[in-house]
Amino acid sequence: MNEITTFVLLLAAGFVLGSLFFGGLWLTVKKSVSAKNPAWLIFGSFVVRTGIALLGFYYVAQFGWKAMLLALLGFIAARFMVMYFTKKYDEKGNLLK
Repeated sequence: MNEITTFVLLLAAGFVLGSLFFGGLWLTVKKSVSAKNPAWLIFGSFVVRTGIALLGFYYVAQFGWKAMLLALLGFIAARFMVMYFTKKYDEKGNLLK
């Protein structure tokens, strides 16, 4: 694989990890309001989300520090994308204008 393809794949891997992490966080916060036992939901979600992110970064780490940096950039970019898309929804799940 050439270098540009590798960089794009590493950015995409970080973006997917970040989307899972921050998207899962948003869903957890939304569900915890009406959950019977929100503490367990929040704790369980934290463990699963962090575990997935750590496993993903552990796999990326075998390619070196540059790969980790690119994956981290994708992870941070996903944070801003999730923030952008979730701001458009109000508490009833309706799209804001």
